This record gives sequence, structure tokens and C-alpha cells, in this order.
Amino acid sequence: MILPSIHIDQYFYDLPEERIAKFPLANRDESQLLLYNKHGISHTRFSEIDQCIPPSSLMVWNDTRVIQARLSFHKASGAQIEVFLLEPAAPADYSLIFNTQGSCSWYCLVGNKKRWRDQSILTTSQTIKGKTIEFHAELEQDNGKESRIKLSWNPTNLSFHEIMDLFGHTPLPPYLKREALPDDKDRYQTVYALAEGSVAAPTAGLHFTPTVIDKLTHKGIQIESVTLHVGAGTFVPVKESDVRNHNMHQEVVSINKTLIFKLFEQFKDPLIAVGTTTLRSLESLFWMGCALLNRPDMSEDELHVEQWAPYQGTAIPSREDALNAILKYLSDRRLTSIRFTTRLIIVPGYRFRMVKSLITNFHQPGSTLLLLVAAFSGNHWKEIYDYAMLHGFRFLSYGDSSLLELSE
Repeated sequence: MILPSIHIDQYFYDLPEERIAKFPLANRDESQLLLYNKHGISHTRFSEIDQCIPPSSLMVWNDTRVIQARLSFHKASGAQIEVFLLEPAAPADYSLIFNTQGSCSWYCLVGNKKRWRDQSILTTSQTIKGKTIEFHAELEQDNGKESRIKLSWNPTNLSFHEIMDLFGHTPLPPYLKREALPDDKDRYQTVYALAEGSVAAPTAGLHFTPTVIDKLTHKGIQIESVTLHVGAGTFVPVKESDVRNHNMHQEVVSINKTLIFKLFEQFKDPLIAVGTTTLRSLESLFWMGCALLNRPDMSEDELHVEQWAPYQGTAIPSREDALNAILKYLSDRRLTSIRFTTRLIIVPGYRFRMVKSLITNFHQPGSTLLLLVAAFSGNHWKEIYDYAMLHGFRFLSYGDSSLLELSE
């Protein structure tokens, strides 16, 4: 398709403050679940989602784990400086940095940066069982909006994972307008979270409980994982009136070969994405395969899906051919998973190549996430959101859920 002009002011709605869920429900699966499909719109409880999904389905979720990304330091003058972790710098690999001992570097956002112009080393400490643990932050490089920060600690035999758990705070979304509480460390995390790296939760998964998962698997529904570490860019609003001028944030995706083989078996049966991050990962996988068909000799550093790749109007290969190109790439290099970056933006008019159903929460007005829902629902998002408003649904990260069937 050739991308038409899309005006963001068509994707706003009135969201009263009292409809934003500031706190989660005590029981995850007691949230409401809106159902949108060829029969219309209805709703039930999330605990009953197994009754809404065919037994032949393949469900895919994002197994990323939210890190305690907010770190607070004080200068000798008393000024508070907040360091918000964005992505690892040294080592640059997520799987390595959390096991690093002694020191590591991150790209960060720095709150109250103007009070840190002297570039002094910031220090905070805690005493645990009679032993003092010191934690330091040093400004290595300032690129304007983002900064590279060296973090170091004593004793040096502690891992960065242990340091984060001691000194970090849960990075709640800014629209909640409250400080994180101890309970948020658990509740702003899916029960199946594994791979550390996100600074925002894949919130569609917050409704799942072990009981719900057991009911799904007992019915015969297969469940697989992708990993996409959700960045702070997910909260960046579309500021351009014409969406074509919006600069989409980049995120890292990792998908294992086992899932790619299962996707071959799923051409006729429903493929359900748990959350917009999972959907973007699976759709990006298709476009990554298209790129490898054209350039099978790409290096690992070149594996990337551009923002407007699907909208260039070129001939599009089949899903089978795209997935085969990825499997050949993995086989030739003896890899068990593919890791690539994506800036894919999904807007109304996009043709979905992989996903047939989407589990997702209710998103901010004028956001890229709402544009994705609009695209998936055939631009019937307003009917869906009006229904949710009328029936008392709770909105945003800690809010209620929906199961949307692709409108084609």
C-alpha cells in the first residue's frame, strides 16, 4: 500500500481522569474483557478467556521482564538526581549486563540534569545486615536528551541485577501520576516474565494468572513467547498532525526457531498476539523475512525493519516465503533464534500478515498504540472505545482488557 495522509486528531477521544486505572485489581483475572468480532461487541471476565478462544489457536506473548529502572541519587548539596535506565551501553547485551559485577554503563534519561552540570560522582548507599553497599553514578557522555552513565558499586562481587533490586524503583507510566509502591514491583510484571530489559510492562499480559494459563493449555491452546524489551518510547505521543511525519521509536526483538516452525503450522488456525508489542514483533518478523529474501547475506548488525517498510508499494512475498528466508538465514549460521531491531509503525490501512486476534488494553488518545488498534479493527476503534466507556471499563496500563478479532 501507499501510505495516505493520516491526521492524528481523528484518533483522540475524551478520557476522564477517573477512568484511568491508577491501581491494579487485587486479582489479575477479575478484569473485564471486551470481545470484538464478526458478531459485534460484548464483554465477559478475563478469567473466562479460554471460552472465547478456539482450541486450535496458537497464543504468543512477550516474556520480557520489567527492570527497576528508576534510580535516585542525591548530590552533597541535597539536590535529587533521577537516573532512568533506557538501554545497556557496556556491555551492550541485555543478557550480559544484569550479571555484570562491579560496574556497567547505560544510556539513560536524567531528571534534574541541570543540577548535575559539575559532573560530580553521585553516591547513595544502603546498609544490609550490617554491611554497607555503596552505589555510584558518573556522567560519561551527554547527548542532549539521553546521557551515557557509568554505574559502579561496592562490594564489587554483587551483580547489577542485585543492585537494581536494592536501589531501583518500578518505572510506572507517567500518566498514573503517582509514586511506585512496593506492591507495584510484582503487579507491574506479568506472571510469565523472564527476560530482563523492559522499562514498561507489556500490559496486555498483566491479566494472566496461573489458573487462566492452566485453563488455556488444558483446552489444547499452544502458548509460545517472543521477547521485545519495551522502551520509554512507547509513551511518546504523536506530536505531528500528519502521522507520516512521526518518528517511531526502535526496539529489539528476539524470536526463537521453535516458534517460527510453529508459525508454519498455523496458516489456517488462529494466531493470537498478547499485546501490541507481541503483534509488532510477529508482523516485524514477516517484514524481516521479506528483507532477507532480497538480501540473504545481511550481517546480524544489519537486521532491521524500517518504520515505513510495509508501505512502499513493492511486490509482497507470501508468508511462507518470508518465514523460509528467516529459517534459511538461521540454518546457514547455525543460530537458534533471530534478533533484530524494528521501528515498524502500524496505522490504518496496514494489511496484517501474521496475527488474527489481539489481546490488548485500552490505550491513550492520539498514541501509536491506538493507531494500531484502529488498523486491526478496520477503523472501528471508536465503537469499541465507546462501548468500553459505556460499560465502565478501566483504561490504560492497569485497566481492563479486550480480545479483538482482525477485521479484513
